[in-house]
Amino acid sequence: MAVPAGFPVLLADIGGTFARFSILADPGGPFHLLAKDLTTAHPNVSSAIASALDNYAGAKAVSALLALAGRVSGSVAHLTNAGWTVDAQTIGRELGLKHVMLVNDYSAAAAALPTLGNKPETGLLRIGPELKGEGPQVILGPGTGLGAAGISRFGQRMLIQSTEAGHIDFGAISTEELELWPMIERPRGRLSAETLLSGPGLVRLYRAVARQRKIRPDLETPSEVVETGLSGKNPLATEVMQLFARLLGRFAGDLGLVFGATGGVFIAGGIALRMADVLARSEFRTAFESKSPFEAVMGDTPTFLVTHPEPVLVGLATLAAQPRRFMLHAAHWRSRAV
Repeated sequence: MAVPAGFPVLLADIGGTFARFSILADPGGPFHLLAKDLTTAHPNVSSAIASALDNYAGAKAVSALLALAGRVSGSVAHLTNAGWTVDAQTIGRELGLKHVMLVNDYSAAAAALPTLGNKPETGLLRIGPELKGEGPQVILGPGTGLGAAGISRFGQRMLIQSTEAGHIDFGAISTEELELWPMIERPRGRLSAETLLSGPGLVRLYRAVARQRKIRPDLETPSEVVETGLSGKNPLATEVMQLFARLLGRFAGDLGLVFGATGGVFIAGGIALRMADVLARSEFRTAFESKSPFEAVMGDTPTFLVTHPEPVLVGLATLAAQPRRFMLHAAHWRSRAV
């Protein structure tokens, strides 16, 4: 990864629902959180950045490193589940920057894993066996969408592989699921992992089970399903959260197999964090390990819930401070004045 043109560096975690902005003043220091705002509160990313910088009185940013919830194939990228288009050149010129870098948000989250380690005090909660050795790692997270990335060590360097794993087909594997699948809404005409394993996916599951039981669904948002499910006030929501946890475990196990993730599989995102007790007490691990003929391998593979509130910003700060440590895809814009 290219070295930032200079510090301070503006860091941004731009998701489908929220955008978070921070400043990293120098490579050895902590990042300073400027703002967390809804993407719908601003017409574009430039407006959101300007708002975040309104009350910032520190040294002007020289570079920017932006993590996007979408595919990054060039210096102009589109969010998968929001209306923003992020143009590195436009941002660079409007802010008077020397260098703007775009990366996938889960690539940035993967870069946080060496910093987070595998200890509770660094922002992780282990679910399952203890880590027995090193190896590739995977991080994934249900939110507005479903992101995932892998990270592997090669000598002193780390290779980060971004993915669009959330958009692979996700089929039924049991009689119960075969009966439920026809009831599930398909917003893009197909049933992908993200269709189910996301905030909107949780609501789709709730509606599908209600439809199957011929019950009128009375919950409309992921927060309502989680809150009433956790409180026990809505038995159907409680059941759906158990189903969601099982499906998340299955998908996490699949990615663990794909990447050979003997170094652990990490679950991030606000939905999973609010479901910490459910994940620990559900069939999450059973589904994760049920990968014949590799049950023993998966049984030894630890899973962790990321409890740190800002793993993407941690990863961005790590990338900015230690760019030569990581190999990953990033898109760049540089001022001609550099």
